[in-house]
Amino acid sequence: MNEIVKYIVKKGGYAKMKELRNAGFHPREIRKLVDENIIEKVKAGLYKIWESVDDSRINPGYLDICKSNERAVICLSSAIAFHELSTVNPAQINAALPKSEKPPKISYPPVKFFFWEKSIYETGIIKIKTKSGIVKIYNKEKTVCDMFRYRDKLGEDIAFESLKNYLSLKEADLNKLRKYSEKLRIKTVLQPYIKAIVG
Repeated sequence: MNEIVKYIVKKGGYAKMKELRNAGFHPREIRKLVDENIIEKVKAGLYKIWESVDDSRINPGYLDICKSNERAVICLSSAIAFHELSTVNPAQINAALPKSEKPPKISYPPVKFFFWEKSIYETGIIKIKTKSGIVKIYNKEKTVCDMFRYRDKLGEDIAFESLKNYLSLKEADLNKLRKYSEKLRIKTVLQPYIKAIVG
């Protein structure tokens, strides 16, 4: 059993059932470790050891989601929390997938998937490398624009807060923000808010 634990730790804290079987481990042994809470089942065919998934920059739940589906991208209120553009701490993780993608059935954490057309889904993705794998998340400018796209559902006040905090950053780039707003077709929505803050 210790060999299974060592194997998963060596893989960065996550391993698929296929990998474990190919390494010579029996599914019965894996189920026993899950029952004993030594390893955790993230979804069907994906397991992790919580203690070995450690990166202070990243919410471990983001890794679970990105490991469950390599096309998942952390978005909206979860992305603004990562970029520290809001004081809001969302109760569930928001992740985007292409429109045609089937969402993974994840046991935990709570997640809400958003299904976006290709041009919106592919815009502004950054990749963060951790020892447990890659987390895809939208950059600051795309995230601010997305918050305004969903202001009616997620709250206009949170969208405004994220914009205000973004514009207060040293690296804030108004031209870049405007380009994203054009691409995401919310330029006429965003412009009055920018004007209210920067004049």
